[in-house]
Amino acid sequence: MRAYLPDYEMRVPATLAEALALLAEAPDVWQPFAGGTDLMVLLEAGKLNHQQFISLWHLPELRGIALTDEHITLGALTTYTQVQAHDVLRAEFPLLCDAASLTGSVAIQNRGTLGGNIANASPAADSLPALLVYEAELELVSTQGSRWVRYQDFHTGYKTTLMRNDELIRAIRLPRLTLRTTAGWRQHSRKVGTRKAQAISKVCFAALAQRDSTAIRDIRLAYGSVAPTPIRVTQTEAALRGRTLDATTIKAARVALAAELKPIDDVRSTAAYRAQVAANLLAEFLENLLIH
Repeated sequence: MRAYLPDYEMRVPATLAEALALLAEAPDVWQPFAGGTDLMVLLEAGKLNHQQFISLWHLPELRGIALTDEHITLGALTTYTQVQAHDVLRAEFPLLCDAASLTGSVAIQNRGTLGGNIANASPAADSLPALLVYEAELELVSTQGSRWVRYQDFHTGYKTTLMRNDELIRAIRLPRLTLRTTAGWRQHSRKVGTRKAQAISKVCFAALAQRDSTAIRDIRLAYGSVAPTPIRVTQTEAALRGRTLDATTIKAARVALAAELKPIDDVRSTAAYRAQVAANLLAEFLENLLIH
């Protein structure tokens, strides 16, 4: 049953400063939201327990995509549709664009935001493995100022992060990847769900690798929906870095991943299934590297 609307209060601040002031005055009272796609699902189901909200949707300070030679910086309110439409993101960050195209329906993509997806902190979110392999940074802001944190440090547990209750995500910054198109870098992503569209991931995977004629020079591997948080499998990366790419290495990659990755059981899938699929996705990526 849908929640009773008069039970809820919503503020719509005109500026970022006004929103931050509200959070500073009562950080445990006001819950910020961006596109509201997850919030409306909970409201419709009658499971929206929090009752006082701040809408960030109209704040210009959280919008826009800026380019420098070193970085591309996306405002927290950048939508999945805007991610897919941006020329530089399509050319240099295709894994993020692929994830954006697989997130919900077109309506969700038009309204859902990258910053909201990060702050919601679901381990099954499609965009998060891509942010891990791209080594994203987040700008967190409050009335006390701003700070940049590495995205790989952001999650502290299931649905918990290092962001304080008086802070908001203002921007997401990605190092430019232009050299990867000319220095042997390959990019790959896969999402496995119950169906091909509008499904929550059972396993999602993002990978980057740089190879020369014989060996893997560098590699980054990340998974979502297999643990309480999205994760980089750094031990498996280390086991592969510098190795000759052949069938023996692919077999060793499966062994290393099995030792590092300890998937979860939940309503969508079993740990055993996730472990098998995660290994298959890694092997698929390495086999494609070997062929091409």
